[in-house]
Amino acid sequence: MNEHTGAGEPRRLYQQIADRIRHLIRDGRFPAGSRLPAERELAQQLGVSRPSLREALIALEIAGNVEIRMGSGIYVTLEPETRAALQGISIGESPLEIMQARQVIEGSLVGLACARMTGDARAQLRATLDAMRANIGADRKAMELDRQFHLVIAEQAGNSVLTRVVRDLFDERHSPLTSQIRSRFENSDTWVSALAEHEMVYAALEARDPLLAQAAMTTHLERSKRRWMDNEPRNEDLEVRSDA
Repeated sequence: MNEHTGAGEPRRLYQQIADRIRHLIRDGRFPAGSRLPAERELAQQLGVSRPSLREALIALEIAGNVEIRMGSGIYVTLEPETRAALQGISIGESPLEIMQARQVIEGSLVGLACARMTGDARAQLRATLDAMRANIGADRKAMELDRQFHLVIAEQAGNSVLTRVVRDLFDERHSPLTSQIRSRFENSDTWVSALAEHEMVYAALEARDPLLAQAAMTTHLERSKRRWMDNEPRNEDLEVRSDA
């Protein structure tokens, strides 16, 4: 696919998939009010991965072309032309690609940080993890503490440019697309899992084992990606039930 935006930039994969679904709606394949096929079936029809399709469906929901009804399925709400003005609005980078980028960058940075980690930085990481545990136990979001944990590690690697990249990638979590996905897939259980993975990264840093630290960070970010993009949604919000 070589489609471009009006600004001359290549359209992201999820945008291209969303465009294809819009074309099917416009051509009458999925008329207004109809229910789209189940996610697995639609991915097979379009020849795309389910994570990329999921991003496209969330983008279509933000644009107002579809409505995702928990426990029922995904329904066409408006003809594409009705929302044409919204198609050029940026709603964020692909969460899947963001996590892949973080794996590459942070997986390398943590090895460098391991050799440079100061006692003060380790104490800061320990305090951050303790605060995360308290927040999660009180059923409060721990995203800012999560951000702090990763940035402390990046800063210890000693490269300000890469630290800025890590910060920018993390802050993409506030984009409309990623925020919508987070609202559907993050819960207390996912935060408990993330905390356990952070503890593994911390233990490797405390042991000054760069290879173990790299493995722990890469594993954490891979599992985070799977929780967002591969796992089944809560309450089947993106999936059509067989008895619906």
